[in-house]
Amino acid sequence: MNIQRIAAFSNGSEGGNPAGVVICESLPETTTMQTLAAEIGYSETVFAAPNDTGWRVRYFSPEVEVDFCGHATIALGSALARDFGPRTFHLTLNHAQISVEGYFSEQDWGASFISPPTHSRPIDKELLAEALALFGLSEAKLDLRIPPAIAHGGGDHLILALKDRQTLQAMQYNQEEGRHLSLREKLVTFNLIYAEQNQVFHSRNPFPVGGVFEDPATGAAAAALSGYLRDITWPHQGSIVIYQGEDMGMPSRLTAEISPQMGSGIKVSGSARLLS
Repeated sequence: MNIQRIAAFSNGSEGGNPAGVVICESLPETTTMQTLAAEIGYSETVFAAPNDTGWRVRYFSPEVEVDFCGHATIALGSALARDFGPRTFHLTLNHAQISVEGYFSEQDWGASFISPPTHSRPIDKELLAEALALFGLSEAKLDLRIPPAIAHGGGDHLILALKDRQTLQAMQYNQEEGRHLSLREKLVTFNLIYAEQNQVFHSRNPFPVGGVFEDPATGAAAAALSGYLRDITWPHQGSIVIYQGEDMGMPSRLTAEISPQMGSGIKVSGSARLLS
């Protein structure tokens, strides 16, 4: 089985979030894919096989299957573009149909995807208190211009906006407690963010339900955040840039284009680099 290792949302020749990419004639058994994802050890491994409309795709973290993963989709789109030529590829996920546009040249390599539809909802006081306690935060640390919320872009992400970069940089939490909370609330990640400017964000994304303390780049969370910013009429002017992974020594850059149509998918783009 051919396993490609590709860092998605790289920042030039460094950083990005590693993903395993397995392109095959037919998808293996679920247990085989889960075992292989655990052996590869990245936060996500994506499996793709051709079907009548394009490609059937499934995503696995080391511990669980997830319905959608942004950085693995960027890695897959990049791999498909290199193998089959730059174009748009149609993907059938567990619960959605999306597309990814891969590009490949001597100068640049990467992809863009349109996320599943987005929506958001506020969180209740009890869940907010638990989330703040998990990260050792007080309400005084929150930037309430972006209220705490559950944002969906293929999966649910709990968003906490912080007032300053230093608080984000100092993020810590108990991974097992985060896993229990994620399982109970059906959360894919926690998305802690800092708005440096209206169109420039810094983000940290714990992914304890997948057995990962923190992801260096999270395309699904970027889509969910972008949809939420649209919902609250944040002055995004149609696009944002998210810097993630800096505090892990894995600098990553994600761009998101936000159409004015409420609930529509978000176009998330990033570069890729091949890992040895």
